Amino acid sequence: MAASASPPPDDEQQPRLGLRERKKLKTRVAIREATYRLIAEQGYEATTVEQIAAAAEVSPSTVFRYFPTKEDIVLTDEFDPVMEAEIRARPADEPPLESVRAVLRHAVETTLADDPEEFAQRSELMLEIPAVRARMTETMAETSLMLSRAVAARTGREERDLEVLVFTASVLAALREVTIYWAEHGQKDDLAVLIDRALDSLKGGLAL
Repeated sequence: MAASASPPPDDEQQPRLGLRERKKLKTRVAIREATYRLIAEQGYEATTVEQIAAAAEVSPSTVFRYFPTKEDIVLTDEFDPVMEAEIRARPADEPPLESVRAVLRHAVETTLADDPEEFAQRSELMLEIPAVRARMTETMAETSLMLSRAVAARTGREERDLEVLVFTASVLAALREVTIYWAEHGQKDDLAVLIDRALDSLKGGLAL
């Protein structure tokens, strides 16, 4: 997801990752941490994939295997699969918009509690770097598929139903605008409250 968030901590309800998956996750996290550290030190444009690979102690080909572009390192996280599962697990009689609201709030609150600096830096890059913002729009298609699957499963509709597609696109567009708005205003507002406001506007329309 583009405003995306880090996965919630493991607990008894979270599936345990196998050794191979844990190693992949560790590598992805190392690459991201190295990227953010280098960007903070020398700026986005001056940071190269070769430098990122060296700092993460992997080869450049490994970086590209996990992240096709430098922008993807900034934008990609591990939360989408978790979010899909959490939406599916919400109460059966809960409206889809409220299910999405609850899961997004959890994602934001978890991320701001666990790694606020990385989340803030990511939002700033979305605002300041045109290539990052453009890539965010491109990669939303993958998040859209995830969200469509979850919403379709909850509503008994097909993933490609018009109503499912419109709902999904609206939620993701709202999340994108909230992230940009939050960054533009110095990250001073409560992001969870902004998400609530945005989703309320989808639910009730724009009051005159």
